[in-house]
Parts: sequence; structure tokens; C-alpha cells
Amino acid sequence: MPRFLFVFAAVFCVINVASQSQDRNTTAPGHYLFAWAGDAAHKGNDFLAVIDADPSSVSYGHLVTTLATDQQTLRVHHTEYTMPASGMLFANDHDAGRTFIFDLRDPLHPKIVTSFTDMAGYMHPHSYLRLPNGHVLATFQHAHHGASEEPMGTTGGLVEIDDHGQVIRSASNADPAFTGALLTPYSLVVLPDLDRIVSTNSSMHLEDIFAGVTYQVWRLSDLKLLKTAYFDVGENRYAQISPEEPRLAPDGSIFVQTLGCGLERITGVNTDEPRSQLVYTFPGNWCGVPTIVGHYLVQSAGATHGLIVLDIANPAKPVEVSRLKLSDTYQPHWTGWDATTQRVVVTSSMTPGQPVERLYLMKLDPATGALTLDETFRDTDGKIGFSFADRDWPHGRGSGLPHGVVFSR
Repeated sequence: MPRFLFVFAAVFCVINVASQSQDRNTTAPGHYLFAWAGDAAHKGNDFLAVIDADPSSVSYGHLVTTLATDQQTLRVHHTEYTMPASGMLFANDHDAGRTFIFDLRDPLHPKIVTSFTDMAGYMHPHSYLRLPNGHVLATFQHAHHGASEEPMGTTGGLVEIDDHGQVIRSASNADPAFTGALLTPYSLVVLPDLDRIVSTNSSMHLEDIFAGVTYQVWRLSDLKLLKTAYFDVGENRYAQISPEEPRLAPDGSIFVQTLGCGLERITGVNTDEPRSQLVYTFPGNWCGVPTIVGHYLVQSAGATHGLIVLDIANPAKPVEVSRLKLSDTYQPHWTGWDATTQRVVVTSSMTPGQPVERLYLMKLDPATGALTLDETFRDTDGKIGFSFADRDWPHGRGSGLPHGVVFSR
């Protein structure tokens, strides 16, 4: 090849690669919310909604796009709690026992990488936490029970999965010392520095919620089950019912929210005798997904129709510092934190007979723990919050029922 042609080709290649790189880097400037939702009428399919979450954007609070799946809505449920570094987000329809893996590296053009159902002899995955190696560790509620007419298994397991949906390793949570207990893994927290995992057991079936009052401690390095223990009952003998979401506190202890609106604190997970203590009780008996931000714990509490913030600087004695009521009917469930914009997101659980509620963003004062509604986050109808009710989505018309929500990185 003549020298000038070679040089021209090389320069063109460099320019072309640089242009493509620039295109990739500027494909989706801004900041986004990914809301995992189902069809409220249970006639359509599960879908992922992408919402503008950049406070500096003129379209802040507006829908960007949606990605519909081929799964008819049964019970759209958990996503991961925060966006992983890989940009691959796990989300499930729990009753379908099916998990989707979304590629969200380009928020304007979300893609489905794959989906899976039963894995490694387990079924009905519930929650997903990232490990230091980037893989997901998922809780599966039941060991595979064979024919569909057989009852659900009373034990389940943990399964490590990569971003392609491939099983890396798995372990049963069956414990011969707790043969009469309902050991259905619900959620978990990973403690790499201690080589530990703490998981909770709580059933997704309401008739079983009074049976699941245990937590389990595992060794992270080999998924060996080290300990099964009961939660502290407390004086009212209810607040410990249905332990769900474990969260790592600033002091290294583990807080666990319960459906019965208790707050359990687990200490000594790196010892032979971990201990649980009921340290706080919220109003009501239906509390959802909490979020810890610094030394504040933000809790959704159905009885208050909003959120309660506790100061957990003294983890043995949490103190309420603020609460925010969203409406007279709002039933809050999922919460999540965005470190980029310093905002909390909340979605509601749908109550029969009640209208589909909105998704809201709130600001958390780091000095006082006060929650205030972000009134600049507005949908195209001009109202505060994002509406899922009876709208024209890119994939079709209807009402959406959101559950898990995460912010882009």
C-alpha cells in the first residue's frame, strides 16, 4: 500500500474509533431511574420504565422509554437494591419464578440479556446482592418440589450467578437442627471483611408468615451454613414476624426490618453465638423495604402512609427524627437511595380498591434526618411524582404497578 494511503487509512481509523467512542460515551448523558413494573390489571406484561432523574434536566420526572418483556404479569417484585458496576440489573416476577437480566449500560436503549427460572435445584428467587467478584448472590425461597401439585418446599438455598445467568455455585439452607422451621430465604447482606453472609427467612405466602422468624449466618468463601437462630420475640410477640430486609449499619451490626414493623439488630455474626435484639417498633403491622443513609434508617410504614426516619447513631437505641406522610391512602413499600443526587425514592404497594399511586423522590437532610418531598420532580401532567396510572406507554396503554426501583450510576 502506498505510504500516503496507509497514513490516511490509519488516521481515518483513529478518527472513526474516537467518534464511535464519543458516541458511546455521550449516548445517554444525565441520570435515570429504572422502575421495574407490571401491568396493574394482570393482563399485560412486566416492563422496565426509564425515568429522567437528573434534577438539572428540563424533562426531570418524565418518562424516557420502556422495555416490555414477554412475561405476563403475575407478581412483579424485586430488583437489585442498587445499580451494579456492570450495568446488568437482575429483576424478577416472583410468582412466575422468573428473573430477567437487563443491560442498562445505555439507559436510552435498555436490553434484555437473558432470563432464567429454576436454578441448581431451587426455585422462586427473591433478592439479589452483589459479591466482591461482581457476581450476584440470590436467595431462592424453595428447593425444587417436583410436580406442580406438590407443596412448596420448606427450605431453599443461595445461588451465585454471573451476569450471563450461569450458575457458579449454590448451597442449601436446610438445617437438621431446625427441621420444623420454615426456612425460606428472603433477603441477605454480604460482609466481605468478615467472610460472612447473613440471610433472613420469610415466606412470600401470607399463610406462612408466622412460621418464618429465623436468620442464618454463612461463610462467604465457601457458602457453608454456620448458624441458624431465632429472632428476638420482644414484648408484643408480633414485631419480629416475617423478618425481611437485612441492612448493614455504620457500626457493623445488621438491622433487619420485619413485615410486623419491628426492627431487629443482629450482632456478633463473626462469633459462634450471634445475637438478635428487637430494638424498635414502628407503627402498624405492614412495613416494607428500608434504606440506610449514613446514620439514618429510612423505613416505609403503611400505617403512617409514608416514611419514618430513625437516627441509628446509637444502634442499640434508635430514635425517630422525622416522618413524611405522602397522602391519606398511600401504601409505601420500596425505598432506595441515590448518592449522586442525594435523593430517596419510594414506590407503593397496590391495595385492592385503591387507585394506582405515584412514585416520589425525597430529599434527606444529612444534618437532621428530615425528609422533604422533591416538588421539582414532576410528570408531564404537572403533578409532583411520576404517575403509573392509565397512561400511554411506548409499549401500550394501561396502568403500571411498580415495585423495585434503582438509580443509574
